[in-house]
Amino acid sequence: MNRQPRPLPPAGRAVVITGASSGLGKECALQLEQRGFRVFAGVRKVEDGERLRAEASSARLRPVLMDVTDEESIRAAAAEVAESVGDQGVWALVNNAGTCVSAPLECVPPERLRQQLDTNVVGAVAVTQAFLPQLRRSRGRIVNISSGLGSVAIPYLGAYAAGQFAKEGMSDALRRELRPFGVSVSVVKPGAIATPIWDKVREAGEEILHKAPEDIAGRYRASFEQFLRMNEQRAQSSNTRPEDFARTVFRALTAARPRTRYCVGTDAWAAATLSRLLPDAVLDRGLSAVTKGL
Repeated sequence: MNRQPRPLPPAGRAVVITGASSGLGKECALQLEQRGFRVFAGVRKVEDGERLRAEASSARLRPVLMDVTDEESIRAAAAEVAESVGDQGVWALVNNAGTCVSAPLECVPPERLRQQLDTNVVGAVAVTQAFLPQLRRSRGRIVNISSGLGSVAIPYLGAYAAGQFAKEGMSDALRRELRPFGVSVSVVKPGAIATPIWDKVREAGEEILHKAPEDIAGRYRASFEQFLRMNEQRAQSSNTRPEDFARTVFRALTAARPRTRYCVGTDAWAAATLSRLLPDAVLDRGLSAVTKGL
């Protein structure tokens, strides 16, 4: 009878997680710390780090100032962590930091698209580069947080999906490049989960449409508003919780043989499955309800 190999013990292992100020990153940082990891939680503001530290159950959680779009900030954070962990190195890096631009692509200003990709893709690569010397030392792990939109791009989330598709491709390349060094790379793909990000998505989307030329924005406004309401309702009614996401990241960090991809939530599973099985034309028809008001 074949037995599954035992999970690796978290005690004493150092994990760096970006974007830990709120939402899924915060939940993940707190849960990893509670389960025994030594967590370096990346935050952009001192006050965010203080709030996070106050919620931690032990001194194993340490906030680290890091802006993934600022190379000097990344270098300083990597140096701070290296000084703390010493020869042990970092066991794992969780690239969680990200933003979500939601608007019709015709209305998205190029600078907002660059910001989206800079945070979600370029930032993840820059952080990975900075921590790879420590990850090689421990023969550790990288976990890149994508989403169900890394499998299927839906209307009005094209900018965000572009970043998630790019992160999927980047993860595949990294996994193959780092295999000779004993560093594994996994992707965690959460579906819709109720977090504060949805308020930001609405605010950013409405701002983009407000600034777009009216002869263009007016073509999309009604269906986009309908889409925002539908998306918010889907997140609020989702049975998937931030703690489910955190547990999945924990499994990716402790599995004796980590998978290349983990889906969190039935919608993420469905997106990954349907993208493999259905022709584009069938997916297009299925998603046409999003834009039916056009």
